[in-house]
Amino acid sequence: HVQLVESGGGSVQAGGSLRLSCAVDLNGDRPYSLGWFRQAPGKEREGVAAIYPRYGRTYYADSVKGRFTISQDMAKNTLYLQMNSLKPDDTAMYYCAAASGGGDCVSQRFTERIYTYWGQGTQVTVS
Repeated sequence: HVQLVESGGGSVQAGGSLRLSCAVDLNGDRPYSLGWFRQAPGKEREGVAAIYPRYGRTYYADSVKGRFTISQDMAKNTLYLQMNSLKPDDTAMYYCAAASGGGDCVSQRFTERIYTYWGQGTQVTVS
């Protein structure tokens, strides 16, 4: 069955690093795109980073460019988010998501409705 399971969250001081992992099982299907989203208390969920395996493209929210890196290990069916130079504003629940299909990478990279499958989230707290 389809399953996305995040891990790697935790508490860290400002300036520190964390690496999130997401085990992706799409029942044998290959994802069109994979993304990391986050939701802070009292705020809407927002896209953080996305990767399109077929095209080798990655996209980042302006707030994390230069600090976060999205990657995947296809052999391990695992998605990663390396987060460096963390700030208190990065505190949120982080979710990984997978899309089976889609259209334009740029316009849809953080469009939640195209991401069919979601994990349960992992908490990141930066103090």
